[in-house]
Amino acid sequence: MRLSIIVPAYNEQDYLPDCLRHVLAEIARHGRPGEVELLVVDNASTDATAALAAATPGVRLVSEPRKGLTRARQAGLEAAQGEVIGYVDADTRMPPGWIGSVLAAFAAPGVVCVSGPYRYYDAPRAQRALVRLYWWLLAMPAYWLTGYMAVGGNFAASRAALHQIGGFDPEIAFYGEDTDIARRLAKAGRVRFLLRLAMPTSARRLAD
Repeated sequence: MRLSIIVPAYNEQDYLPDCLRHVLAEIARHGRPGEVELLVVDNASTDATAALAAATPGVRLVSEPRKGLTRARQAGLEAAQGEVIGYVDADTRMPPGWIGSVLAAFAAPGVVCVSGPYRYYDAPRAQRALVRLYWWLLAMPAYWLTGYMAVGGNFAASRAALHQIGGFDPEIAFYGEDTDIARRLAKAGRVRFLLRLAMPTSARRLAD
């Protein structure tokens, strides 16, 4: 089962190099050449994002000149070659074992999507503790109730299922796009949300 990892990026020159370093290290740990590809979708950046991606060995650069996260996700889907399409944000730091956990989840019958929570590596300790409580006390009960949940910077989906539901909705610019894709994927099969599949990411957007 081949995995394509897609990193949508708009003006991410400050975060992207560290993200790619962690993803490439995890691909190397996975140890199966040709089974995992890494794509960066430059989403009309005006900084050095595209140049940084293009200069990084092991990275394939895709251009999506129309701004919008869902457009970037769709461009990555159309360019990818894997049966499973993974999406991570440009400010994430992929942990060891992420690839193996994702592929293992898809070995179960009927699974079309797998996701997990964020862990904020640059947030104050108290804030990190509150976020963990949120996932346990609020997010997981919501998942058990609805049967679907996905975090946009930490999920993978079946390529076939994504095509079956018509891909990503370009009318959703940013907020809510992950809930939308999880809800629609749940009509095609099982959506699994695993607390153990945590993704370290920056807390910068919590201040927005």
